[in-house]
Order: sequence, then C-alpha cells, then structure tokens
Amino acid sequence: MKDLIAVVMLAGIYSLLSASFFIAMDAVDVAFTEAAVGAGISTLLMLVAISMTGRSEHTVRHKPLLALVVVFVTGALLIYGTLDMPYFGSPQAPIHLHVAPRYIFDSMQEIGVPNIVTAVLASYRAFDTLGEVVVIFTAGVGVLALLSVARRPEGNTESDSINDSMYKQHLILHIVVKMLIPFILLFALYVQFHGDYGPGGGFQAGVIFAAAIILYTMLFGLSTARRVINQTFTKLLAAVGLLIYGGVGVTSMLNGGDFLDYNVLAADPIAGQHLGILLIELGVGCTVASVMVLIFFNFAGRREDQQNKKIKEV
Repeated sequence: MKDLIAVVMLAGIYSLLSASFFIAMDAVDVAFTEAAVGAGISTLLMLVAISMTGRSEHTVRHKPLLALVVVFVTGALLIYGTLDMPYFGSPQAPIHLHVAPRYIFDSMQEIGVPNIVTAVLASYRAFDTLGEVVVIFTAGVGVLALLSVARRPEGNTESDSINDSMYKQHLILHIVVKMLIPFILLFALYVQFHGDYGPGGGFQAGVIFAAAIILYTMLFGLSTARRVINQTFTKLLAAVGLLIYGGVGVTSMLNGGDFLDYNVLAADPIAGQHLGILLIELGVGCTVASVMVLIFFNFAGRREDQQNKKIKEV
C-alpha cells in the first residue's frame, strides 16, 4: 500500500514538472490544465481511492479470454490506423501546412479572440469540446451510480465531535484556509471569464473552483461541507452546464447557422463569437466544477462510511 501511495505521489510530482515544462514552452493553457488536473485533482482522487481499497483481492473464478481477445484486436486496429500518419514533428504534415497557419494568422480576424487556444477549443473545435464535456458529465453519472452514498443524519454527534477535535488541533491551518478560499474562488472566476484574453477557460476554472471546495472539505469535514454545498443543486448544475453548451448550438441552428456557429448569435459576427465562447465556457466551468465536487464527495463519503463501520465493529 505504501509503495502504491509513493507511485501516486511521484505521478503527481511528474505532472507538476510537466506543467513547468509547458510554461517554459509558452503553453500556459496546457500548463494550467496539467497542474490543476494532473498534479491536483487526479492525485487527490487516486489517494482517496487507494484509501478505500482493501489489502486483498477477490479471486477470479473465470478466465476472461473473450475480453483479452477484444483488447488485442482493438489494439491491433489502433496500431494499423497509425501506419498512415505522418512522422511526429514532420514539417510536411497536413497540420503544419494547412491547419496551424489558419489558426495562427486568421483566428484574430475570424474569431476576434487574442488567445488562440481558446479560439481553437471553443470555436473551431467546439463540437469536439462538447464531446469532452459529455465525457466528463458521463463520468460523474457513472461515479454517482457506483458509489452513491446515503446522506448522513444531521445530528451525528460522533462525526461532529471528530470535526470539533480536528478544528482545535489545526486551528491555525483552518484560519489560514478560511482566508485563502475566497481568493482561490476569485481566481477561478478570473480564469473563467478572462480565458478569451489570457490563459484559462472553463476546464481550468472548473477544476480550480472544485479544488477550493475540496480543500474546505478536507479541513472542515465532509458533514460540514455537505451542509454548505447542496449536493442536489450540484447535480443540477452539472446538467445545466451541459445544457447551456448544447443550447448555444441549438440557438445557432434556430438563427439560420450551423450547430455551434456563433456568427449568427449577434448582428456582428465577432460579437457573436465572443458571446458564444463566453456562454459555452460558462457551461464547461459549471459541469467540470460540479462533477469534480460530486466525485470527491462520493469517494470521501464511501471512505467515511467504511471508517465508521470499522469503529462500530471495534
């Protein structure tokens, strides 16, 4: 178990170093995502998952040969599909001859957004980004279906006493975190609504916002966080974020344009691009933040139930 925890921590350190490399290469948007998701949320969720895992594994009574065959066939097809791809970094690759110059030289005139990464993700490849948001939302639904935990009664004296003792033991840490959380949330809002002009966007802002709530939960206890953060509202917000994204596409079609064609959202095409990007980034931020919080709450709640069960058995 200790070796596995060490591997997870090393993976988090590697993600943080990778974020530093991305900053050195002027890929600040990618560095934001790598630091927030790779070194932050992913490492934390892995540690919580390890704490829920037992030391022994159930023996498998059957031999999944069919699953092994499917994996080999799928892997062979993927390798076959890469044979016609250009060599990595080749200057004659189509992306370097046609796609990249279009983004670099024409995005400002067509989209009007200084941040090329935001222009690509939120406008040129908006349909692909919608698929990524759907994947995140589906992951949240899957975790809720597998790890749904019954809400703890409000009057749980044992849990409250534990939180009170932890509060007294780490009083300075709690006070410092109380002072930092508003600034973390404010920075998340800055990243959310300044992604058009600087590094950031809905993905990064959503993870930073969720990190502030997770930090609050780790220090003040899950029962306290559940009283502050309404889980029903969080689930609704995750769905609303995805609906906002899809609704922008449907509105574009109703105005005579293609799906997620922001030019028809306003009289000026550039103003329509700004409005569309602002709305879909808001939807992305809502869904990402809500799903991250829901996943952590369910993992942490499952772990807390296991600990209380062991205490009762003792």
